[in-house]
Amino acid sequence: MTQPMEPSVASFANPVARYFAATRPAFLSASLMACLIGFAIAHYEGIGLDGLLVLVTVWFALLAHAGANVLNDYYDALNGTDAQNSERIFPFTGGSRFIQNGVLSLAQTRNFGFALVACVAVAGLWLMTHSSPQLLYVGLAGLFVGWAYSAPPFKLNSRGVGEVCITTGFLAIVVGADMVLRKEGSLAPYIAGLPYALLATNLLYINQFPDRTADMAAGKMHWVARLEVEQARWGYVLLAGLAYGWLLFAVWAGYLTMWALLGLLSMPLSLNAARELFRHAGQPQDLAKGIKMTIAAMLVHGALLSTGLLLG
Repeated sequence: MTQPMEPSVASFANPVARYFAATRPAFLSASLMACLIGFAIAHYEGIGLDGLLVLVTVWFALLAHAGANVLNDYYDALNGTDAQNSERIFPFTGGSRFIQNGVLSLAQTRNFGFALVACVAVAGLWLMTHSSPQLLYVGLAGLFVGWAYSAPPFKLNSRGVGEVCITTGFLAIVVGADMVLRKEGSLAPYIAGLPYALLATNLLYINQFPDRTADMAAGKMHWVARLEVEQARWGYVLLAGLAYGWLLFAVWAGYLTMWALLGLLSMPLSLNAARELFRHAGQPQDLAKGIKMTIAAMLVHGALLSTGLLLG
């Protein structure tokens, strides 16, 4: 299969297309799906859907995710990890390559990232005035995690808590989307959203294998870098097992409808991705298939879980 071309100045002569592509829009579907789960659990518990609130919430989540992507590129350029990443699998790992290939400068990337965060703040304030003031805490937590994941002095991923950041960030989207409609806090979106957040974390986890050598050289000591490759592979199995195990428990305990078990139909994708990881962890350039299966497992799970909650 032909490898996608990395960005170049010639291919992004149009400034609008250039900045849009710098957000890595294909990956924003992960936040969209998290919103759908939040809306679905609110609907499952009898909360009506408000079209305008739904649209603004989705816009808010996509802007936040886009801002985190751009700022992550900026800070990874500062620490040098993307520049020296020779084992990357574009477009999945090694950053967007916009800075490294001269499409955007460091300053342009930094300014664009913080501009997106400013837009998030405006959207968040609007949602607070039309829904619940408690959204402030959810939004601030999500923005802090997205920024501190790679930004100094925190550099949370370098300190071994990157997986916690990703789980927290995507769970915050589910909780926020539910809260916008519910207009108050609830335990339900935490219960419903945790499996999806863990599967989203598995995407970060498997992506760290091709990035491992460059990350270690730059001092990004996440768990894939801290452990030997043979040991690190089991982290993927642990996250997937926790995701599907939690869903089974939530249904068994009566927190979720039986229809939520539709989310288990994504398990074969996770198992196949794990098989690919165990086979190719030592040759990370061959992990493209496993990464694609991980993305599919996350999105299929989110779609089926949302469907199950709506049916329930």
